[in-house]
Formats: sequence, structure tokens, C-alpha cells
Amino acid sequence: MPELAFTVLAVMAIATAILALESKEIVYGAISLAIMLMSIAGFFILLDAPFVAMFQIIVYVGAVAVIILFTVMLVRREKWLKAEVGGLQMVGILGGLAVAFAFGLLLLQSTLGSVVASGEAVSFFEIGVQMISEYWAALLVLALLLAASLIGALTLARIDKEE
Repeated sequence: MPELAFTVLAVMAIATAILALESKEIVYGAISLAIMLMSIAGFFILLDAPFVAMFQIIVYVGAVAVIILFTVMLVRREKWLKAEVGGLQMVGILGGLAVAFAFGLLLLQSTLGSVVASGEAVSFFEIGVQMISEYWAALLVLALLLAASLIGALTLARIDKEE
């Protein structure tokens, strides 16, 4: 069963990555990017690394893809208000069902329900101290990545509005 979940996630990640690269519209590319990043989070769940999966969802899907979507859709709102959606609704529904199916398989096959907590509870203060002392470089790179994605989204929206 984990092989099936891996196959579904791999197909979904590759297909949505290709769609993100080949999309003519920025919004559809950003949606494909968000789905691809969610499938990468699914790989982390399959590897029983839920903290890394949640970090992937929060940082990349929650910040990068959503910033691009909001920026472009707010700047070009008159185009999206007039847009008529045809067969894309069915593609979106099928894509959403595929994502739900993949995450359902992952949830059934993961060992998250049988995880036993260790005897000592770590406080948030200790986690913060460790992140600042040992992982400061990773936090700095993530902050720069988020800033660059915001600047990129604003640049894309500005270029599109000037045309």
C-alpha cells in the first residue's frame, strides 16, 4: 500500500510541476505549484516526518504560492471577474479528489497513530533556543526565500499590469 501512495504522489508531483512550468496563465501556474508542493509534503508524511511536512505546507504552500496567487489576482481582478470557466471546473474537481485520495492513503498507511511520546516534554522556549542557536542559517535562508518570492510576485503583477 505505501507503494501505491508513493506512485500517486510521484505522478501528481511530476504532472503538476510540468503544468506549473508550461502554464500560460500565472494563476494556473501558481495553483499547480501549490499542488506540487503539497505532494512533496505528502512524501514527508510517507516518510513519517510530520513536522517537516507541516513546515513544507506552512512555508511553501501557505506563503510562497498564496502570495503569488493573491498578488496576481488582486492586481488583475477585472480579468478574473469576467473570465468564463468551462471544462476547467471538472479538472479542478478531479485534481482535488486526487489530492484528497492521496492524503487519505497516506493517513491510512502512516504510523502517526502509534507514535509514543517520550518521557520528557520539551518546552517551546527550548525549541526556540535550539532554532536560534543551531538552525539560524536555515531560518535566514527561509526568510530570504520568502522575501524573494514576495518581490517576484509583485514584479510579475506589475509587469502584467503595465502591458
